Amino acid sequence: MKFIILYEDNHIIAVEKEAGILSQGDSSGDPSLLDMVRDYIKEKYNKPGKVFLGLVHRLDKPVSGIMVFARTSKAAERLSREFAGRGVIKMYIALVECKNLPAGSDWIDCEDRLVEKRGYSEKAGGDSRNVKTAKLRYRIMASNERYALLLVHLLTGRKHQIRAQLSMRGMPIAGDETYGSTEKLPAGSICLHAVYLCFKHPVKDDQVELFSKAPKRIAERIEMGDTVKEKIITLCGGGE
Repeated sequence: MKFIILYEDNHIIAVEKEAGILSQGDSSGDPSLLDMVRDYIKEKYNKPGKVFLGLVHRLDKPVSGIMVFARTSKAAERLSREFAGRGVIKMYIALVECKNLPAGSDWIDCEDRLVEKRGYSEKAGGDSRNVKTAKLRYRIMASNERYALLLVHLLTGRKHQIRAQLSMRGMPIAGDETYGSTEKLPAGSICLHAVYLCFKHPVKDDQVELFSKAPKRIAERIEMGDTVKEKIITLCGGGE
């Protein structure tokens, strides 16, 4: 099993995706997290026939972190609407190739016009078609002689958005050769991790708040002492 369960009830299930695993199946025929979680539910609850599992959002194959799936059609409809309406708080940590950036207390806002190409996104030109506005903000949490650790608050959901927008600012994510990284990581992974997700439960009248710790490929490349970890948790939880 290539995932850790963070939350589970009769309506939804949230898990940690490993880097290098597809969110859902494609023409490659490689295993996907959607199929893995569906198999888990089928086996655990001894369900006959095909198990319903709704995909309401995705993570790129090289990215790890929190994903939530719907276990009923009602939950799928409501969650899909919530994600599409930008009612979900999505936070990531990104380790970028940009040395000695001073950690700060301010969020840095980024807004760009992106156009999707086959397999990547780039800054839109004056004559580009199908242009989409991409918004995020980031905060520098720590840095060393090679990397900087950013906490990223994703405000829109465009193809490869964080990867493209950070690269455009001279901060390619470590391992992301598509967007200018000089480093190659195992299993085609990159140092981008969905660390926090907050959304309204599709059936219950409460908020679901999920955290995921930094994966080894990030933590081993930069010092993440307790202060940095606590700061990330505080910021994700709306403490500042």
